[in-house]
Amino acid sequence: MISKSKRAVCSMAVALAAAAASIVGVSSGTAFAIDHVQCVGGENFLKIWSHLDGRQSVDCYANAGKTDFGGWWVDRISTGNNDLIYYDANGDSVKIERWHDITFPNRPPKVVAIQIL
Repeated sequence: MISKSKRAVCSMAVALAAAAASIVGVSSGTAFAIDHVQCVGGENFLKIWSHLDGRQSVDCYANAGKTDFGGWWVDRISTGNNDLIYYDANGDSVKIERWHDITFPNRPPKVVAIQIL
């Protein structure tokens, strides 16, 4: 015959194992990926003005993650509510904190990838 204390310990162990399994299941199911989104006034997206081979572009991004930027020359970055790291063609990585608007009028960086933290 199993004593009441042993049953209570077993029940508690089973409950703890079930709670741990549900936490692991939820954590592994959550994924974040950077998204190229439509620029909308009033939103606090990452916004990047750039140029390459006579073409101009304005692009907005949301959500954490990293993506290729194709070696475009960046003229201006507005981080909105995002912390950003950009990776330039020289191998440098530059972190820019949220709520900053930076222009590069004389020597724009050639950016190969961007990452929202």
